[in-house]
Amino acid sequence: MSTVSKRLISPEEYLRQERLAESKSEYLRGEVFAMSGASYAHTVIKDNLARSLGNQMEGGPCRVLTSDMRVKVSATGLYTYPDVVIVCDAPQFEDKVFDTLLNPHVIIEVLSDSTEKYDRGKKFAHYRQIPSFQEYVLVAQDRPSMERHVRQADGTWLTSFFEDVAGTFEFASVPARIPLAEVYRDVPFPQPPTFSG
Repeated sequence: MSTVSKRLISPEEYLRQERLAESKSEYLRGEVFAMSGASYAHTVIKDNLARSLGNQMEGGPCRVLTSDMRVKVSATGLYTYPDVVIVCDAPQFEDKVFDTLLNPHVIIEVLSDSTEKYDRGKKFAHYRQIPSFQEYVLVAQDRPSMERHVRQADGTWLTSFFEDVAGTFEFASVPARIPLAEVYRDVPFPQPPTFSG
């Protein structure tokens, strides 16, 4: 992300601009941050997850939304676009335009070199302020690796790792599971280095 403007604007002005914009931007404390485009691998992983989860959630209380759905962290004022969101209660929105979700249950972010530190650190700290938020999933795009953070009853977070491409990732807070091979279907991993000697 890069700062678009140093002039501070209100959340209302951000939403007005964002709803007319051709590209997406995040917003925090008066500043607008342009979002860069996603790689092929990032997009394939996100689409694989959304398709599989959407099929599994069909007919149930939860709905899967992709990165066109803006999420607001009311406690901190962050507006952002997670890669995949699962909402399980009646969706709550900031206003009558119905394009800014307030109550995600699960958030999934596909990691990239430019966003990994932010997604793991400050962004996760923002997300933890959402009362409905129960599960955070981080997905590597350069190797088979999924990381699950689940909110516990005492407010702590339990972390689990899934790194076997022959294994299955199981969500803890929604009734869904997905083989890692399906998450990474058609993803071109970087070639391992070769050594001559």
